[in-house]
Amino acid sequence: MEAVGEEEMELLRRQLELLNSENQLLRAQMARCSQCSKFCAQGSGAIRDNVRSQECVLDQTDESSADLVGPARPRAKDSDARSPNTPAKQEATEKFSGSLSRNIDSHPKRFVALKLMYFGPRFYGFASEAQQDPTVEGEIFTALVKTKLSSINRADLCYSRCGRTDKGVSSTGQVVALYVRSKMKETSADVINKTETCVKMMPDEEIDYVKVLNKALPNDIRVTGWAVIPSHFHARFSCLGREYRYFFWRGSLDIVEMSNAAKKFVGVHDFRNFCKMDAENVKNYVREILSFDISPCCERSGYDELWAMTIKGSAFLWHQVRFMVAVVFMIGQGQESSNVIDSLLDITKVPRKPQYNMAPELPLVLRYCKFKDIHFTSSREARKALYHHLKTLLHNYLLQAAIFREALDCLSDPEDNDNSYRYNVKKKNHIPLLLRHTEPSYEERQAQLALKGKNLKA
Repeated sequence: MEAVGEEEMELLRRQLELLNSENQLLRAQMARCSQCSKFCAQGSGAIRDNVRSQECVLDQTDESSADLVGPARPRAKDSDARSPNTPAKQEATEKFSGSLSRNIDSHPKRFVALKLMYFGPRFYGFASEAQQDPTVEGEIFTALVKTKLSSINRADLCYSRCGRTDKGVSSTGQVVALYVRSKMKETSADVINKTETCVKMMPDEEIDYVKVLNKALPNDIRVTGWAVIPSHFHARFSCLGREYRYFFWRGSLDIVEMSNAAKKFVGVHDFRNFCKMDAENVKNYVREILSFDISPCCERSGYDELWAMTIKGSAFLWHQVRFMVAVVFMIGQGQESSNVIDSLLDITKVPRKPQYNMAPELPLVLRYCKFKDIHFTSSREARKALYHHLKTLLHNYLLQAAIFREALDCLSDPEDNDNSYRYNVKKKNHIPLLLRHTEPSYEERQAQLALKGKNLKA
């Protein structure tokens, strides 16, 4: 059977999806009719068989399956499809998992770093260990398995990630490292030790990881580049620095006071009062902030202007950025003096963290992760597709923003010229940070953990 081009294959797949949707709609309409419902029940088996046969044809002509994997996986029997929890179904799943792992293991593999972009509002954080779905990491591994670029077992991939962003946080520069399938003819050891020069010399001989993965990923996740990395590379521990950006509307905030306060974070400090403490796993809370800048963005909304805090550091503690931003906001609102930062950084003076809320997660972006001698690349076709994808998303959001502006224009300002309704004005019920209730200190948490361990042994 001749190979079908990617465009023709994609067209066939879309036609199949459209036919399936039409079939489901027709069957739903027929089910409402007592005379047609019997035919619907009798014909469902034939429709299912027809759909399965069309999927089989697509699998045989799908480049990502045929070229990267080999023979298409066997289809389950009708009885298995009707009873998903039967032992036969479970056995078939186990056989498929083992077959896929053996199939991937029979091909050369390459240790690569993937640079990721994702938009956080839909996700419960980046890491797949989260208690809820979806997560960014979960979607990525689903795409890796779907495109047959990696096995199902993560333990065999030497997988690592640069950071674990919170629920709702976005990124334009997250990095992960793992083994993926390769078209290289060398052995796995030879492929691992290749340098970036090798990729530049042979751009057409390797799988276009960016293009292949982006076709399988949801619209709010994209791979922007990939790089060859040495075998000792670790996405977290090999990272030399990270850059975060937090967007906000200026409103009535005192930018001068905020900028002066932000400079106090720069340098090497103990940030235990600016994080969510994990005394069981983290023993050292000293981190270095390289820069903390506040600058305007080229965006306005009526009377207001969009600004951003850009924070660079070698590494960050859990929720550290959002806690620092929260205190800077308090200073910009006139609720706190910038001297409170000096006090909170002095753990001999303030050994226990005051109880206060961190800044909201949605405006935060992990912008960049810095590595030594790691250069990400992508094909021209993949870059072009990514550009048009992001441009389309931007235009859609601008259309939504225009609708909200239209709605606002239909209303008169309920406060007239009074700006007290803005979210970032001084609150009357603010309690100074140094007068608030405090959390247990690190030493107290350690004592609690030790006591808990003794009770478990007893």
